[in-house]
Formats: sequence, structure tokens, C-alpha cells
Amino acid sequence: MGKSRTRWPVPTYSRVVPGASGRVLVVDDNKVIRQLIRVNLELEGLEVVTAADGAECLDVVHQVQPDVVTLDVVMPRLDGLRTAARLRADPRTRDLPLAIVSACTQYEVEAGLDVGVDAFLSKPFEPDELVQLVGRLMERRGHGDDGDGEGGGAGESGVGGGLLGAGETERAGRASG
Repeated sequence: MGKSRTRWPVPTYSRVVPGASGRVLVVDDNKVIRQLIRVNLELEGLEVVTAADGAECLDVVHQVQPDVVTLDVVMPRLDGLRTAARLRADPRTRDLPLAIVSACTQYEVEAGLDVGVDAFLSKPFEPDELVQLVGRLMERRGHGDDGDGEGGGAGESGVGGGLLGAGETERAGRASG
């Protein structure tokens, strides 16, 4: 009775938000986590599209044209690190801000940095940490004009290196191109 099974393919969730300040593609195989992230970002006025794994992400990313992608690490079919590597290898998504939202090991963080992931947020996370992280990544992409003013519009937050106490780390200075 308490078990649920994922059916493939899982339809992508999308809700058009009039006047949305940006679009986020949320990729996680856990439906509850996808909904948690979606609701928190929609409350901030963002449009959210979800995918159940990396393969579905790669299927929809060009149609969706998100401003930021959040990825879980452990997912069926295609995990978050391999998805990030494929997004970085594609010229159309090479500069797309990528955040890993997962309970990562130090190895996974280092592997994520190697493939070009911009930020990490450890599960469990506080919803405001998620919103602030996505907001900073959007500012880097040029969508900071409609934000809440946090982050000061600076392209770099000064956060880098290992995992921080809040469960978050960002790459210091991503090269463009």
C-alpha cells in the first residue's frame, strides 16, 4: 500500500505563468521533490517545467528554453551529472545555468564542477535557499531586473569551493563560450 511506481514516459508538467520573470526546468525522479521545487519557484513568479529524469530533460530542453535547470544526481535512465555534461556539450545549452539539487557526496560535487555545473544545493534544503540560488543564477543570465533585489545584481556571489554550512556552493566565475 504505501509504494508507488513510476510509469514511463512521465508527462512533462508545464504551467504558463503570465508575466513570469523567468523559466526553470526542474529535473528530479521524485514527484514530491519536483512539486516542492515547482511550488516554491512559482510562488516567486517563475514559470516551471518539470522532467522526471535526464533523458526527458534532454528531450524537452530545446522546446522549453529555460533560463535555469535544476538537476537531481541519482535518476533512472540518465543521471544528473551525465545530463549536465550533455547540456554543456551542446552549443545551444552550453551557457545555460545548471544547479544540482541533491544529497551530493564530495566526489559528486567535484565531478559536477568538472562538467560545468554552476551551483549545488544539498537536500534537504530550505525553500528560501532554493529561491535565492535560482535567483542568482537568473541574474547571471540577465533576468535580474524583475527580482527581489537580493544579491545586488553582482555576477559573482563570492561563494565557491567546498560545501557551505547552508548546504550550498557555487562555482566561482564560469567562463562563457
